[in-house]
Amino acid sequence: MLVGTAICTMMTTIITDKAKLLRLMAWLSPAFPTGAYAYSHGLEWAVDAGDIKDGPSLELWLSDLLRFGSGRNDAILARCAHRAARDPAALADIAEMARAICAGAERLGETIGQGNAFLLAARPWTPGDFLAGLGDIAYPVAVGALSGRHAIAEDDMAGALLQAFASNLISAAVRLVPLGQTTGLLVLAALEPVIIATEAETNGASLDDLGGLAFRADLASLRHETQYTRLFRS
Repeated sequence: MLVGTAICTMMTTIITDKAKLLRLMAWLSPAFPTGAYAYSHGLEWAVDAGDIKDGPSLELWLSDLLRFGSGRNDAILARCAHRAARDPAALADIAEMARAICAGAERLGETIGQGNAFLLAARPWTPGDFLAGLGDIAYPVAVGALSGRHAIAEDDMAGALLQAFASNLISAAVRLVPLGQTTGLLVLAALEPVIIATEAETNGASLDDLGGLAFRADLASLRHETQYTRLFRS
């Protein structure tokens, strides 16, 4: 009887873990309707200015974003929201900080546009309107909080979020430069150590650790607001 109970417990754990993985994959899939395809995070200006012109220059730009810029900050915000998933007051503070640190109007529009769309699309998995009353929700806060409510491992969520961040910007660059799909995949493969390192470096980080040194990327986002011709919203 004890053996049978142990087997049932093990099978339940396996099914539950698989379900968590499937949810995370669904939420961060390029097909999940957050409107991410409409945002370039300032890449459109960087391409126009000649900062990004091929695979190596794109890899360098995204590596800096992940290690020292908005990619790192998104991971920290998501981790904080994950831990505060059942603390409305703490989530309110995190949501406010996520909006406040955006470098310009377009960055703000990008993150809350995707965050609000994410929550709307994730309703089949959402335990009620648990983020209601917090106003516009930044994308990493929405992903982190929902992952926390579903007991998805924090490190798994942070790594997957960083991967999705890089993948979306590579997709934008493939269209903008333009780059071939193969070059885009080579860049994504080359960024794997950076994504893993950023995931590790943000483990245990708090709101006090937010900040960045990717000034050129921030300026690109600001200059995109007045760029003469634009395909992307940011």
